Amino acid sequence: MSAQLEITDDIAVLNLGDDENRFSPDWLAEVNGFLDRIESGEAKALVTTGSGKFYSNGLDLDWLAAHSDQGDWYIGQVHQLLARVLVAPVPTVAAINGHAFGAGSMLGIAHDFRVMRVDRGFFCFPEVDINIPFSPGMAAIIQAKLTPATAVEAMTTGRRYGGADAEAAGLVTATAQEDSVTTTAVDLVASLKGKDAGTLQAIKSTMFASVTAALSG
Repeated sequence: MSAQLEITDDIAVLNLGDDENRFSPDWLAEVNGFLDRIESGEAKALVTTGSGKFYSNGLDLDWLAAHSDQGDWYIGQVHQLLARVLVAPVPTVAAINGHAFGAGSMLGIAHDFRVMRVDRGFFCFPEVDINIPFSPGMAAIIQAKLTPATAVEAMTTGRRYGGADAEAAGLVTATAQEDSVTTTAVDLVASLKGKDAGTLQAIKSTMFASVTAALSG
């Protein structure tokens, strides 16, 4: 299944897919298309989630290996998506249904809030163990959302956090059982969906100006 968007009661639920939901160019284009609809006013809040074992496994390393000459363009597209979610004009919650690794975890971090499945799945930045240093933009978005101590541990050790540990470390806002991750996220964002879009985006853009600058650099 590819990404799908459903809007109910002004809340958009963007399902990232039912496989590893890696950031292929086609997947990025599809998700950006859905974000276009949300930014145009079709919804007043956004929840993202997945359907299988993964929320997202991040970068499409197979595609990148086969198209190494397009690496800079590709990372630029990933940065653009992260920045777009970070300063979205609507409240955003990531409903992390399973594993979130690397750029998949960064996508989760880009949301205003995160709800993670409590009993299964890992939230992890494995870059130190797969020999891929963080770009300045990727480092900036993680450090903007985590305490310094958690950022050091998460970024330099490659620790895999289960739901309870992720909540304790501040990586996620809350945890929920498998069958209620998305509904918990929807409930969380429902009370926030009346915010003025222009004001909310301006606030986020000011809060994260240094991050978006790093992501666009």
